[in-house]
Amino acid sequence: MISEKAATVLATIGTVCWCVQLIPQIWYNWRRKNCEGFPPIMMFLWAFCGIPFSIYFISTRANIVVQIQPQLFYVFCLIAWVQTLYYPPVQMNRKKIFIIVTSFVLFSAAMEGGFISFLRNLHDKGTTWPTLIFGVLASVCLAAGLVPPYIELSKRQGRVVGIHFLFLAVDLSGALFSALSVVFGNMDVMGIILYCVCAAMEIGIFTSHFIWLCRFRWFGNGPESDDEEKSIVPTEENVTVMTIEGEEDKSSETKRATANTDQEISTETVKGDAQSTHSKTNSEITTTA
Repeated sequence: MISEKAATVLATIGTVCWCVQLIPQIWYNWRRKNCEGFPPIMMFLWAFCGIPFSIYFISTRANIVVQIQPQLFYVFCLIAWVQTLYYPPVQMNRKKIFIIVTSFVLFSAAMEGGFISFLRNLHDKGTTWPTLIFGVLASVCLAAGLVPPYIELSKRQGRVVGIHFLFLAVDLSGALFSALSVVFGNMDVMGIILYCVCAAMEIGIFTSHFIWLCRFRWFGNGPESDDEEKSIVPTEENVTVMTIEGEEDKSSETKRATANTDQEISTETVKGDAQSTHSKTNSEITTTA
């Protein structure tokens, strides 16, 4: 089923979705100043996935929109990856993040520049298996990147924490539209697998959270409150409030201790005065006698 116009339209919609899919997640991370539940390894694998992803589609001379897609996907994954390294729970220092990310970008540019020109010539001559290797590698990295969120789900009885659902929804839409564009285009099996794997894994995340809602929130058959308390991570505001409360408690304890000490001193003083008065009275009585 080949329809160049339909393939272009669907690929454009998919690319637009994958241009903006990580924006809600990036904004969500920035607003929370926390990436708990959003594993760094996920964004690293997705960013790395963009390298073979790009090599494969450019080398096979896929639709121009599909060729641009991995580059945009790579950039947004890179931004989200930096956030996961900078914000809690990782909180890596800026210098170290800069060195790691810069090295990764240079490595990516060298890989793409070196392999694309070489594999494109081979593919044009009919030798397709080297290009297919990069397609398989991209598929594996794409699927592997969605495994860490499932590990996070297992820690929270299936609840999704730290991942924005709008990000998942837009990303899922992008994968489906891109898969359809390949179906209506050159029917590239590897391209279809790439997108369908991503879609299936994300549907699984939605399903997991839906089951959690049924079990613990809508029907109340589990310790929802305990699970929520476990998922709460201290923010800067919470830490500040806790610090102030702790200082107030310490101040109150100090005041009480000071008051008790003053009271003891006053009591001892009164006792001493009473003893002195009693001694003087006895002396006067003795003198009179």
